Amino acid sequence: MSYRAAATTIFLLNGAVFSSWYARLPAIQADLDIGPGALGLALLGAPAGLLVAQPLVGALVARRGSGGVVAAAPAYIPAVILPAAATDAATLFAATALVGAANGTLDIAMNVQGLAVERATGRRIFNSLHAAFSFGALGGASVAAAVAALGLAPLPHLVAVAGIGGVAAVAVARHLLRDEETGSRRGQLVARPSLHLAALGLIAFCALLAEGAAFDWSGVYMATEAGASAGIAPLGLAAFCLTMGIGRLSADHAAERAGAPRVAAGGAVLAAVGLGLGLAVAVPAVALLGFALMGLGLSAVFPLALRASGLAESSPGPAVAAVSTVGYGGFLLGPPLIGVLAGGTGLRGALLAACVLCLVAAGLAGHVRDAPCPAPACSKRRSTRRAWSGTGVHCAHEADRLRLRPRC
Repeated sequence: MSYRAAATTIFLLNGAVFSSWYARLPAIQADLDIGPGALGLALLGAPAGLLVAQPLVGALVARRGSGGVVAAAPAYIPAVILPAAATDAATLFAATALVGAANGTLDIAMNVQGLAVERATGRRIFNSLHAAFSFGALGGASVAAAVAALGLAPLPHLVAVAGIGGVAAVAVARHLLRDEETGSRRGQLVARPSLHLAALGLIAFCALLAEGAAFDWSGVYMATEAGASAGIAPLGLAAFCLTMGIGRLSADHAAERAGAPRVAAGGAVLAAVGLGLGLAVAVPAVALLGFALMGLGLSAVFPLALRASGLAESSPGPAVAAVSTVGYGGFLLGPPLIGVLAGGTGLRGALLAACVLCLVAAGLAGHVRDAPCPAPACSKRRSTRRAWSGTGVHCAHEADRLRLRPRC
């Protein structure tokens, strides 16, 4: 198995395993006999665990390399069993906190692994890896819906998911790229604050806040504002997820041809236009089209911001962790913020804020660029630019440091 196939499999497994327990939340809620308010408080454990774990994992990856951390995925995957084993709201909070920490650990490590594989192979693959995550999540949720329809309880379902996922992760682990030799042991454990990194964090925040708004409010908007039936309303999120996965499959090629800043800017504008269209014409067909365009537009924005953060630093782990943590802060803040705004302006007015944030991300897209040469006066930059096109490397100086060969 190639490094790329191994990394793709890890992204796919992460999406499938961790979407499975989210899809079983209605059954878990019914088993515990808790109300929506108690469930909402219990689910705060997941973002709390994720946001605490990610900076710590960034430092660990900087010291040990991403390959070893990702190889420990079989130890993280069984955490998805815990929510189904909860006995009340308090234990559900603890369970979701552990799941969030496990997800955060694997998320940072697999993204740094993806960047390492990109550099080792000399090919843009980062967006396609995130496409694997999207399709894995879609598959995990679909299987969960099917087994729920058959009446299977959450606990045996999630035990089976963890078992299959753990076995698959063990099989893949030995094929991962061991990137300790790229200099990560000498890297910083904490990302250095910079305007460039702050801009990438803001792009990630805006993109994931808009994405979180779509995940939590698309169905509500379709039903309450666009007048969709109960069978049609969930299709808004389905269309969003499908076009996001498709967009990520083609984003690497588009970024190599047109440049990452143009792809990020164009995608963010498309997302704003799509959502704006769905808000302006509140009928089911147009709203469905709007969420589909929004998913397609947002598909590459967050992965490109993560990629740029990892390429900008000699030690990518802390930089990726910093941008990812800020981005997921937006993903978690978005749904409640939309809810608060909806209380005063209505849901259509509240979702308009997501359009504005997409345009903010578009305005900052110039920061989503490949890494410059670390040598201030590198004489090889101009002569080898074409040879390293699409690799995240702009000159032979950087290529020599990473021991890459030109594509031409």
